Amino acid sequence: MQPLDDRDLAILKAVAANGRITKAELAEQIGLSASPGWTRLKRLEKAGLIESYGARINLRKLTPHVTVFVAAELAEHNAASFQLFESAVQGLDEITACWAVGGGYDYLLQVITRDIESYQALIDHMLEARIGLARYFTYVVTKPVKGPALPPLDLLLGR
Repeated sequence: MQPLDDRDLAILKAVAANGRITKAELAEQIGLSASPGWTRLKRLEKAGLIESYGARINLRKLTPHVTVFVAAELAEHNAASFQLFESAVQGLDEITACWAVGGGYDYLLQVITRDIESYQALIDHMLEARIGLARYFTYVVTKPVKGPALPPLDLLLGR
């Protein structure tokens, strides 16, 4: 893929903010006519810069729930242990995000469940499943302050 120009960056920002944007709205935002703008969008999709489109669901309006961040440490630090843990996490729907991190623990998990009892049942399941979880630290979200936000494309690209 060729380097991104300002219009490509504007397209990425526009679809990150509104994945349902129309050709006409996109064209207006980036200063091109509809056809060239849409062609650029399709090029960015084909290059893999746009992974998917989705909606942000307001869970507070849908159902009671609890969000928990979990700092997880594995018992063993070898490739097989990491692969076992990561494979197991893929099959647990309550774990909505997981990052391998450097520092004091191995993974940071975002968990969303109905309540604390459901969260504890998930942790118990993970411990019983022997997926290598040695220790975990639970951080219950008491109120959302910011997130999920659009990526700071200008900052990341030095513009």
